[in-house]
Amino acid sequence: MENEVVLLDTWPSMFGMRARIALAEKGANYEYKEQDLWSKSCLLLQVNPIHKKVPVLIIMYIDEIWNDKFPIMPSDPYERAQVRFWVDFIDQKYNNTWMKLWLSEGEEHETCKKELISNLKQLEDILGEKAFYGGDTFGFLDICLITFYSWFYTFENYGNFKMEAECPKLMAWAKRCMQRDTVSKSLVDDKKVYDYVVQAIKNAFGK
Repeated sequence: MENEVVLLDTWPSMFGMRARIALAEKGANYEYKEQDLWSKSCLLLQVNPIHKKVPVLIIMYIDEIWNDKFPIMPSDPYERAQVRFWVDFIDQKYNNTWMKLWLSEGEEHETCKKELISNLKQLEDILGEKAFYGGDTFGFLDICLITFYSWFYTFENYGNFKMEAECPKLMAWAKRCMQRDTVSKSLVDDKKVYDYVVQAIKNAFGK
């Protein structure tokens, strides 16, 4: 089974990095196939014809297939519902906000910046004094949020703020996550992400 797994992904994708961390936590072997999202491959369109996005491999599927190693999802139904809620919060709020932050100016830019920081502080609040979002255990919500760590430098530069000053608990949590080899070896360099975003915006909008 493991030798048949192919991860269709693109290197700066925080969603793709989630799958990479989950596979690493499971100790699973897989083949990585980099995708050009500006010119999508026939394979990508074939296996994900509706959304046409990467990664074409999701964490809950990984957790169910390699269910004898490192459980990612909580076993308690209420806790599972809670982490799904917060992952949906992350995906919905961040996707809407960071694109506006990069492309906006003036008052709209400041509004987007405040909204992004407010969302980050909410996540900091639910972390509280815990080591990880699962308490002492690194799990689903941790995996889904830590991949944004590669994008924090970009958030800071476009938003003109410092994560350490605004969300110190969140940054301390991120550093704990980065002590795991499965995380540090799966995330991409934050400066490389920033350069990618600058070039992508320049290509798309001439900014």
